[in-house]
Amino acid sequence: MTTTSHALDVERIRADFPILSTVLHAAPKRPGVQLAYLDNAATTQRPQQVIQAIVDTYEKHYANVHRGIHWLSDQSTDLYEDARGKVQSLIGAPTREEVIFTHGTTESINLVARSWGDANLKPTDEILLTEMEHHSNIVPWQQAAARTGAIVRFLPITDDGQLALGALDQFLTPRTRIVAVAAIPNVLGTINPLSEIIVRAHQAGALVLVDAAQSVPHQHTDVQALGADFLVFSGHKMLGPSGVGVLFGRRELLEAMPPFLGGGSMIRRVTTALFEPAELPAKFEAGTPPIVSAIGLGAAIDYLQQLGMDAIQAHERLLCTRAHEVLSSVGGLKFLGPTPERKSGIVSFTLDRVHAHDVAQLLDRQGIAVRAGHHCAMPLHKRLGINASTRASFYFYNTLDEVERLGTALDEIKRIFRRK
Repeated sequence: MTTTSHALDVERIRADFPILSTVLHAAPKRPGVQLAYLDNAATTQRPQQVIQAIVDTYEKHYANVHRGIHWLSDQSTDLYEDARGKVQSLIGAPTREEVIFTHGTTESINLVARSWGDANLKPTDEILLTEMEHHSNIVPWQQAAARTGAIVRFLPITDDGQLALGALDQFLTPRTRIVAVAAIPNVLGTINPLSEIIVRAHQAGALVLVDAAQSVPHQHTDVQALGADFLVFSGHKMLGPSGVGVLFGRRELLEAMPPFLGGGSMIRRVTTALFEPAELPAKFEAGTPPIVSAIGLGAAIDYLQQLGMDAIQAHERLLCTRAHEVLSSVGGLKFLGPTPERKSGIVSFTLDRVHAHDVAQLLDRQGIAVRAGHHCAMPLHKRLGINASTRASFYFYNTLDEVERLGTALDEIKRIFRRK
């Protein structure tokens, strides 16, 4: 099988990622196996360009941002704010001030649930989630409901892993204040019809928060075209460092929300009696922000935009389609979620009579890194009637040869358990 798509020179791209050349499980009489990293929905690897941007910042430009009146602080501040501008461009935000740096998707959702939620939710108000959400888009809303008396409801899914949009009108009521939904859920990979959901939610008078942790790294995103009220994602899932995330919020919403955390940077004035919050975005960036992580995220965005998000999505669709073809021949394997044309590069499955953890451990012996368990989506797994699943998730640096290796290894695993 060829290892490149028509749009991307994958072999050239892979040379930018030092970790992808790793050889695992070598021994004196065994040469080892080449790493096949298929755990990209959990976190992605970093190209040399991002690693170098981090090193350069620490070696040449690092200081705290905004408040220092010296050359290094000016350098660090410029790089940090340049990164904010790159995020703005990537997602089509109207202004830089609507881009808030956090420490990840989880913190971004918690910020909205705490700040907007505590200020706006009342007893019997409703928060609408879906059965396919990550715990990070469930627990903060359950906590908000416990604090405010609001009620959390869950839009059901179909057996093939899509939202039951026919039931949406039953779940959107005059009491619905916010809909929080994943653009692409981390287990099923379903590409949800966000535009339709957002329009219908707005017609019902509700706001919409989009968990875009699995979509911004993989496809074109335009918050203005979507009409999203809030959109959140993480740097480490898109070639960037861990410890940095983004909250986009419409300006009028962010300006009306109280600060989430108190401390330095987020204030205009403090007296012994009171404080006045700073303007956006500083209002929500208390303390020393993730300076170097944000700069690294900016370098990651540069890399992604040079490749082109459409080309990235097309390559992942190629890998996902081939994975479905190859894995369909593995006896007892059942896919979770929709068919490839309706999802991203996430391929989750169960293997009859073999626990997901055993599958992952045996795949690791072949150098293939996947994820096993409930993937922080326990309500989804309960809905599907399973305790755990195995997830292979692809990115633009993965190859068709790696897909073939996955299929061959799963065939061997099935033969091993058949003999037992």
